[in-house]
Amino acid sequence: MLAFAANSVLARLALQTTAIDPATFTATRLITGALTLALIVWWQRQRLDTSLTGWLSASLLFIYAAGFSYAYRGLDTGTGALLLFASAQVLMMGYGLVRGERLPPWGLLLALGGLVVFLWPGTAATPPPPSAVALMLCAGLAWGGFSLLGRASQSPVVGTASSFVLAVPFTVALLWAESAPLQAPPLGLLYASVSGCITSALGYVLWYWVRVRMTPTTAGTVQLSVPVLSALMGLALLAETMSLRSALSGAAVLLGVAWTMRAAQQRAKP
Repeated sequence: MLAFAANSVLARLALQTTAIDPATFTATRLITGALTLALIVWWQRQRLDTSLTGWLSASLLFIYAAGFSYAYRGLDTGTGALLLFASAQVLMMGYGLVRGERLPPWGLLLALGGLVVFLWPGTAATPPPPSAVALMLCAGLAWGGFSLLGRASQSPVVGTASSFVLAVPFTVALLWAESAPLQAPPLGLLYASVSGCITSALGYVLWYWVRVRMTPTTAGTVQLSVPVLSALMGLALLAETMSLRSALSGAAVLLGVAWTMRAAQQRAKP
């Protein structure tokens, strides 16, 4: 979850403090991630998954990464995080419920309620553009689907590497189709590369490994902590401020996540 939160911070740094455009940021992030993971797979003498599932996972990864980058042109960080992780969580929760998962709802309700209060805009906030909202909702649903597909992967490294490598043709098509001039400032490329190589590529490998050991409901709830962690990282690294309301609601989110995970562990015991 810390890696996911770092991705938000890196995206904010790149897209808001440098001139890099969303298409170049997305392409750099995915291509550098693909190169990193391809080297690891080659070193381990394994083969990429080019099955239909591999291509589907790559498509979802690309939709998430592109939607995330473009949506943040019109959304503030809090609203974007709420849309992204709430939509991903709803998809994963729905999948878990369809499969018959049953967990006490209080931890989930506490985490969701704390997240809404944590990210709720003030009365003076202007409504976000509908197009940006739609893009972030699509990104969240794609991320939820990508996470669910990771459960079927036999190897976290191979599964993640295959998704990144197979997503490269989509990024090339995105750059070709972009009508606005492409901007590639060195600092923006650095932020995108760190996001691709470390917090995305290696972070997603770790997430895939953890994901197979969680139910969809628990995995979805745990991700609700990311906006809170992102805000804390912004507080430490970007000199952002946090109100008492944000601190208390953030604590409620983390408590709800811990409650849900504890309930899942108790149910898993014989």
